[in-house]
Amino acid sequence: MLNRLHVKNYVLIDSLEIEFPKGLVIITGQTGAGKSILLGALSLVLGAKADASHVSSGADNCVVEAEFDTCDAVVKEILEDNEAEWEGGHLIIRRVVNRSGRSRAFVNDSPVPVAVLQSLSSRLVDVHSQHQTMLLSDHGFQLEILDHFAGTSGLREECAAAWRKLGKYRAELAELEKRLASLKNEHEYNEAQFRQLDAAGLRAGELAELEEEQKQLANAGEIKSGLCAAEEIFTASSSDGEHQSVDAALKEADKLLARVGRFIPAAAELAERVASCRMELDDIASEVSSMNASLDSSGDRLEQVEERMSFLYGLLQKHSCTNEEELVALRDSLSGLLLDTTRIEEERDELSALVSDSEQTLSKIADELSMTRRKAAQEFASGIAATIRSMELPYSVFEVELSDAPVSSSGHDAISFRFSSSGKNPVDVAKCASGGEMSRIMLALKAMMARFANMPTMIFDEIDTGVSGSVADKMGSVICDMGQNMQVFAITHLPQVAAKGTAHYLVSKEIDPETSTAVSTIKKLSDDQRVLEVARMLSGSVLTDAAIANAKALLKG
Repeated sequence: MLNRLHVKNYVLIDSLEIEFPKGLVIITGQTGAGKSILLGALSLVLGAKADASHVSSGADNCVVEAEFDTCDAVVKEILEDNEAEWEGGHLIIRRVVNRSGRSRAFVNDSPVPVAVLQSLSSRLVDVHSQHQTMLLSDHGFQLEILDHFAGTSGLREECAAAWRKLGKYRAELAELEKRLASLKNEHEYNEAQFRQLDAAGLRAGELAELEEEQKQLANAGEIKSGLCAAEEIFTASSSDGEHQSVDAALKEADKLLARVGRFIPAAAELAERVASCRMELDDIASEVSSMNASLDSSGDRLEQVEERMSFLYGLLQKHSCTNEEELVALRDSLSGLLLDTTRIEEERDELSALVSDSEQTLSKIADELSMTRRKAAQEFASGIAATIRSMELPYSVFEVELSDAPVSSSGHDAISFRFSSSGKNPVDVAKCASGGEMSRIMLALKAMMARFANMPTMIFDEIDTGVSGSVADKMGSVICDMGQNMQVFAITHLPQVAAKGTAHYLVSKEIDPETSTAVSTIKKLSDDQRVLEVARMLSGSVLTDAAIANAKALLKG
């Protein structure tokens, strides 16, 4: 319940500190006195959007603080998840808005995001505004009301969770199908490209080797001639002995220098150097001979090399590559794409199975949810009808019609609240009920919610709009009955309703003599003051003895 409300520098409220009791709390005041401002302050502390217009003129910031007591386990869980103290269910919620419109929020002095206040709001207070009867035509709202009565909140959460999981799997499956379709459209092309590159037997550096070999084969005649001539220089000698081979000449020079070396030591060193040169030249001659012998000058090999080079150049041009390494990378990439298709097909099959399982799970939960609703619908409708009839609609009929609908997060039921004030041919409430009838139907629904939704505090903002006289008295009785089990605030213009409360607060607007600005205030009325306020509601600004007597009678009533 709401124990206390503190407001400072909020719109027309300069400073306000007020405590509220249990039971039915009545709030009255003339039009424009500031009742809506008071509700706005409470909405702000419960997470409504903040802006600079909330801050009173001349103030740096506004502060709204509300004190609640609750035993709701969900509230405790929300606080623990956001590292705020539970303190036995005693909550002090504070919202501070500065001149720029930025705000800060606190729960039991722990800073929290505004979203936390919004989560707490639905667990602490239910505000019914005078325009909320429009929700009666909202089938989602109708289904939520029935679920509160049927006690299906657990099943409803399971159904929503199953629906989200199914939606996730379906989205993932659709994405995979899209990727798979794209890959399949290119599959044949990619496969042909891969097969060509794979069959090419690509090897890094091969093209450079082929270019070198092609150069040799293209100039094989000239190379052969040069090698033969070089080999002949190393080995050939004339038959008449006038011309010696290089090797023979060096052997002779070695011998001669060795002989001289017996007399001149430096000549011996020269002999050794000549011997070393002869050995090096022998190696060179051997390699020249080997190179000459191994030289392939056949035209067939040249043709093979040039064909291979042409093939590789063609691949480079076709795939816009600059070397064999890029062709190899492309081949491997295409291989990966072909493997991806297989892998994605496997993933698709797995996801398809998950979708099927999730659909079955969702269907099972939705069936159980539907069965529970249908069992509760008749009792729910009877209870609503009885409350409506108690408000001077004795022949009224209220029915709940459930039919099959496509499955969703709330199950597979379509719902329609049907009503007839005459008791004949009930139709959809949005098509048949007057404003006063809609108010009575909504009050009956709220009374039902109060009993089955465990709502600690309920606020009615002129739910009695469109009714008067004895009907207003009956509506006041219904609201009063609700106050037996919970805290109920009723903002009203009807004296019949105002007289039912256990506590009565008056909102008024005054002119501050120092600033000449309007200021809204709220105060708890004493018994005598309450008589005068109810009399004012009966007769207007001029109080008559009859109005006062009538007010006393209503309050005793």
